[in-house]
Amino acid sequence: MTTKHTRESSAHKNEAATEVSTVSGNGQAGQKGYAAHNIQEGIAGRLAGLNSIEADIVVLVKSTVSDALKTGGGAATQLTKVIHEVVEGAIGAAEQVGTGLTMSTKSVAKGIVMGVHEVGGDVIGAGSETVRSVIHQAAGIGADIGLVAKRAVNGIIEGVAETGGNVGQAAARATEGAIEEAGRIGSMAVKTVKEVLIGASESAGEVLGTVLPHAANHHPAHQRAASTHGKTLHS
Repeated sequence: MTTKHTRESSAHKNEAATEVSTVSGNGQAGQKGYAAHNIQEGIAGRLAGLNSIEADIVVLVKSTVSDALKTGGGAATQLTKVIHEVVEGAIGAAEQVGTGLTMSTKSVAKGIVMGVHEVGGDVIGAGSETVRSVIHQAAGIGADIGLVAKRAVNGIIEGVAETGGNVGQAAARATEGAIEEAGRIGSMAVKTVKEVLIGASESAGEVLGTVLPHAANHHPAHQRAASTHGKTLHS
């Protein structure tokens, strides 16, 4: 009887010790689980925070653009002026805090497109003008124009997709505008922008697939992207 009780007591102690080791991260398996959990929770929380910030920027820019256009009219000159002012303000904010330009560029571009759409303006033209303005002003502060151009085009694509516009046309016009604006800076700028925007049609398909998954399979931009992606994988 005593022997059996001793064995059971010892087994319980070993089980308890294992549980404590796992929870505290003392054992190898416990350390991996503890680290993975901490990293997952920590990064997820920060990413959720970034997503919230980006969504807030989109809402702010959208309302600012639509309000300005409603007040000043929908003329092309007014639209261009509003876009340049919004982009200038966004880049000024990034300079003020010393970071966030690449993150905010996508949200700003998306907000502009959605704001123009809200007042029935020229969304495709607005996208092209936005990426031009982004490149022009980013170059003025020595930022990576290739990266900000790509972020701006992605934001334009997302905005057009969410508002039901022609994503392929928007991507093409934005890319053309980006390359033309880069040409005013120099040949190296053109090369840089071309390299980062070479997959603009693929981006259009990927974004459309995320925003409108059911319609994406029938969208020409998505079909071209899928075809190109398949060729890339097998090349």
